[in-house]
Amino acid sequence: MTTDQAATGLKKIYAATDSEGTSKAHLDTVARARARGAAGLIFHATIALALCSPPAVAAEDSLDEIVVSATRLETSLRDAARSVSLIDKERIQNGTQQLGLDEALSGVPGLYMQNRYNFAQDLRISLRGFGARSSFGVRGVKIVIDGIPETLPDGQAQVDSIDLGSVNRIEVLRGPASSLYGNSSGGVIAIETELDDGPQFVEASLGTGELGYSRFSLKTGGQAGDVDYLLNLTRQDIDGWREHTSSRSRMLNGKVGIPIGSRDRLQIAMNLTDQPTADDPGGINAAQAATDPRSARDVNVRFDSGESMDQQRVGLLYTRERDAGTLTLRNYYLLRDFANKLPFSDGGVVEFDRLVYGLGAQYQLGDMLPDNFELAFGVDFDRQDDDRRRFDNNDGSYGALSFEQREQVSSNAAYLQAQYALNDIWTLSAGARYDEIKFDVRDDFLADGDDSGKLDFDQFSPSLGVIADLDKYILFLSWSNSFETPTTTELANPDASGGFNPLLEPQLADSFEFGFKTGNERLFFELAFFQINIDDELVPFELAAFPGRTFFVNAGRSDRRGIETAVSWRHDSGFSIDASYTWSDFTYDRFTDNNGIDYAGNELPGLPEHFAYLGLNYKMQAGLTIALEASYSGKLFADNANTAIVDAYTVANLRLYDEFDFGRWHVRPYIGINNLLDERYNSNIRINAFGGRYFEPAPDRNVYAGVTVNFQPSRR
Repeated sequence: MTTDQAATGLKKIYAATDSEGTSKAHLDTVARARARGAAGLIFHATIALALCSPPAVAAEDSLDEIVVSATRLETSLRDAARSVSLIDKERIQNGTQQLGLDEALSGVPGLYMQNRYNFAQDLRISLRGFGARSSFGVRGVKIVIDGIPETLPDGQAQVDSIDLGSVNRIEVLRGPASSLYGNSSGGVIAIETELDDGPQFVEASLGTGELGYSRFSLKTGGQAGDVDYLLNLTRQDIDGWREHTSSRSRMLNGKVGIPIGSRDRLQIAMNLTDQPTADDPGGINAAQAATDPRSARDVNVRFDSGESMDQQRVGLLYTRERDAGTLTLRNYYLLRDFANKLPFSDGGVVEFDRLVYGLGAQYQLGDMLPDNFELAFGVDFDRQDDDRRRFDNNDGSYGALSFEQREQVSSNAAYLQAQYALNDIWTLSAGARYDEIKFDVRDDFLADGDDSGKLDFDQFSPSLGVIADLDKYILFLSWSNSFETPTTTELANPDASGGFNPLLEPQLADSFEFGFKTGNERLFFELAFFQINIDDELVPFELAAFPGRTFFVNAGRSDRRGIETAVSWRHDSGFSIDASYTWSDFTYDRFTDNNGIDYAGNELPGLPEHFAYLGLNYKMQAGLTIALEASYSGKLFADNANTAIVDAYTVANLRLYDEFDFGRWHVRPYIGINNLLDERYNSNIRINAFGGRYFEPAPDRNVYAGVTVNFQPSRR
């Protein structure tokens, strides 16, 4: 079954209260919030079931035909005791601009994304609230590309080097998964790039559009002897809608599959990315956003705020298959040179040279186990070494050196995953992982004293699940634990001294999930309920002395509960529907900030209570495809105090693409319209920004178009 999203999972609502040490007023506030949340949960569950109850499906069930690998223990979607969404190549590449992952993942329930048009800050990805705190890059969500982690050992990931023109498939594992991947695994996005074993081909793609957008790519692949290969060269430029938002990037992505004997295989994946320009217009206040939404923050222009990056990554994956079991070995290396200008003077220019490398091994037992039992175990060793420097920003020019330190992070882990089928109906799953993470900083700028130091974290992360296979329907219940350390950037001291902030603790989460899914070749339906209890949630804030720079503090306790539902339906006529809806209630149970302000009972900022997606697709027999999609985001708060309200909005996009065959030539023209209804909204909200500069307005209606031409020399 091919679906734009396949996912499922349900989470049991299990409210936990820990109000030790809080006042009666705080307890009353939390109690009212919980009561409100519980009532809302029941109401929305009823609505979801009423609106989305699936029609009867045929006995022929194809859930067992969809294999997912993000669960470490390769299994079918039917047997996964987790919520997993799948996105295919057509949804990712056909008729899209390929500016960011949000174009392909917008229909995944529980996944909320912002910041599509600010390439200096990267896409903000949040899965069930994990990652919402990020001021740049990706936090709380594990990114894996071709089996190699894109997320660093400290928990930070970037998606600026992902070549969407080479992506074949994306799996999104929704919910905490530290028992699988360790640190910063509130969810997992596993990306698989293309590796074509068919006839050799050469493909050129050219796109252009408003906002100064242009994209050119040249791709070749196929099979040369026994070796499969794919190579894609891409150049992308965009001037942007707001002032000071231009971006330039160049990328080379390659992948080779080499058979070694009849049952062994070596896969080599490499990526070279050069991003010389990515300007940052900054956040603006409500008045400026209303009267002059295309403007940038004045100091961002003055200090030439933005970043440049040069990165090389290579990963090797060796697989050895035997009757006794399958051995998988991974090894990877990453080099990243980075420079960032921030909108203030003292230490406003950041540079670092980064080396990341790692080794991993996994063994999945085969014939030596009974047919109803699966077991896999493995180890991961990852290292991160950053040479970080800060200079004064003299109106966009480098000033004096003000900070220099070497930051090293080491991560060692061992894990085990098992699945046991009791009978034809009941299957049990379990997992466990132990992580040891060490932060070591050496202060090389001693003019203000020696701030060298070390921080050590270790964590045991278990998970349990049970599946009930009721022929046409699947029910599952799971519990999992996750943890998230502050990243090296987030560990910065609020007094701007060197070293790491010793007051920050890892964020810990317990997640309960109850799920339902069903599907065949035409229909896929899922419904998920979840409850997540978090201790020491990491919360961002800004200081007047360093506007535009984010620091972090631990909240005492927060509570997350929600409902996710999605349906995909296909008809023989070529018409299809993809829809999803997410309701969430994310609140602080206990949180008093450094200024003594109590936020207990307030909602977490940056996340809407409701968001939804509707995609209508029609593929004519002649080859023309029309895709209309609409995304709704409910109102949300921009600050911990819940005083800054961001209005709800609905954005519609239209894509049309056609396909023509001329023997060896295959031509696919396309055209798209973003923000079809010309909605005024914000593409990003900067949480707790100083001075009320929360808003980054999104572009109005804009059009793009292009063509892809594929040539196969051996095609007849």
